[in-house]
Amino acid sequence: MSAGAEPGARFDLLRHGEPVGGRRYRGQRDDPLSETGWRQMWAAVGAAPPWTRIISSPLVRCAAFAEALAERFALPLDYEARFKEIGFGSWEGRTTAELEREVPEQLARFRADPVGGRPPGAEPLAEFIARIDAGWGDCVEGCRGESVLIVAHAGTIRAVIARVLALPPAALQRIKVPYAGMARIEIDAGRGASLALPVGQGGSG
Repeated sequence: MSAGAEPGARFDLLRHGEPVGGRRYRGQRDDPLSETGWRQMWAAVGAAPPWTRIISSPLVRCAAFAEALAERFALPLDYEARFKEIGFGSWEGRTTAELEREVPEQLARFRADPVGGRPPGAEPLAEFIARIDAGWGDCVEGCRGESVLIVAHAGTIRAVIARVLALPPAALQRIKVPYAGMARIEIDAGRGASLALPVGQGGSG
């Protein structure tokens, strides 16, 4: 890096593990990790994490593990409220099977048009993307030269990847993020961002 050049940064975006209650439209419902979820998270980070800082959603399925990891490896931890999952309105806490049985028309509309066919009372997708973009921009500016772990949600990670790859909002649902799945975003010295996959245990590889 030449003298006076801005340092780059690396961000590993880690989705929380399985919560109590399994798969459902959880949104901002604050369910904790299951025992399986805890095992998934520890397996994902490995024995020698390379990060200099952790940033977490304040929802407990992210924050509890972030706190445990920060304590184990003496890492600084910050919470970013803008990295909460998108709000699913009246669908929060309900499974796909329940929605198929109780409100099949709503579910079909959402599947056909995830941008315009939002659940009743749900956070508008444009507002969700705007808050993720704002939080991400502040992280990039505030973490120059660092290797950062962000513990967040599938929707949050999709929105960051979509921003980096300049994808339209309708593309978010085509980005699959498994429990304890990790994606890496590398910021170069010129502040350009790129997606680096795959990422293995401990953020390596």
